[in-house]
Amino acid sequence: MVVGVLGGGQLARMLALDGYPLGLEFVVLDPAEGVCSASVSDQLQGDYDDEMLLAELANKADVVTYEFENVPAAAVEFLSGKVPVYPPPQALATAQDRLNEKTMFRELDIATPQFAAVNSLAELEQAMDQVGWPAVIKTRTQGYDGKGQAVLRQVEDLAPAWESFGGVPAIVEAFVPFEREVSIIAVRSRSGEMVCYPLTENTHREGILRLSIARPGDAMQALAEEYAQRLLSKLDYVGVLALELFQAGDELLANEFAPRVHNTGHWTQDGAETSQFENHLRAVLGLPLGATDTIGYTAMVNLIGDFPAVDDVLVNTHSHLHLYGKEPRAGRKVGHINLRAQSRNALEAELKLILALADE
Repeated sequence: MVVGVLGGGQLARMLALDGYPLGLEFVVLDPAEGVCSASVSDQLQGDYDDEMLLAELANKADVVTYEFENVPAAAVEFLSGKVPVYPPPQALATAQDRLNEKTMFRELDIATPQFAAVNSLAELEQAMDQVGWPAVIKTRTQGYDGKGQAVLRQVEDLAPAWESFGGVPAIVEAFVPFEREVSIIAVRSRSGEMVCYPLTENTHREGILRLSIARPGDAMQALAEEYAQRLLSKLDYVGVLALELFQAGDELLANEFAPRVHNTGHWTQDGAETSQFENHLRAVLGLPLGATDTIGYTAMVNLIGDFPAVDDVLVNTHSHLHLYGKEPRAGRKVGHINLRAQSRNALEAELKLILALADE
């Protein structure tokens, strides 16, 4: 069985690493040369909208998935006419447009921050009366890791922010004074079976995820699962979906969803009965889903820009190092460290050491 993947980065790499024990083979399509998944998969190098390469991918693969949501929706539509593609094209199209995404949340009674669509500076100025101060303006498409957005704190911020976007359609949202950021990783199979992982508590800096801690038994688990299951059903979804949320009091406000395996679920590689990567493959192949229970207490620390010496990580006996085969570069995700311990105190003690190694 061959799995095709649009995108050849670290998520494709981790899918392949978890797929090989299942007897799977992988082929990725990516424009870049020497992608980090190339050591564990075949690569077709070229643009995502190259129909000849897409047709070749469809001929080689029994099923196709994707590792990031900025792959052209047209490429997924083209492939879906030739080979099964999961998650479905409509999920990708919705996730690619923040306005459509937020509108769907509201239709499903999933709470969100106040928001408004803006297509000009005049509309932005008018929207501030509805949304209030402070606020965040985001491009409707192509944003990730804090890119394509700006915080608005005063009237003088409006024109520079709008000009920095180059006039592209945007959405402005009320700034949420949240207590914490959380996410729920959910999976739905081709048969409609659904499972969720324990809630994850996340810490971002400069728009990039730095730390995730699994929180089994969290008081907000049931509400987060309910929201995720509404999304999965609405989209007739297949695969892993990550829903990112802000907690404000006893309320969860949806920020965005990602139609793919997700950074906030990396802890599942070493801290859950079945990783998000294996469960994604099980889902898209029509196999039974695996258990999502945690194993002990677990957390994940991202390695951004560079990584510490391997010995310095592994001397901490609860640490599991995952490097992506990427050259160090400022702001680049080059790996992560998963921690798993048998007590919360042991996890917290080692986490302090690992955060120091990661310059966090």
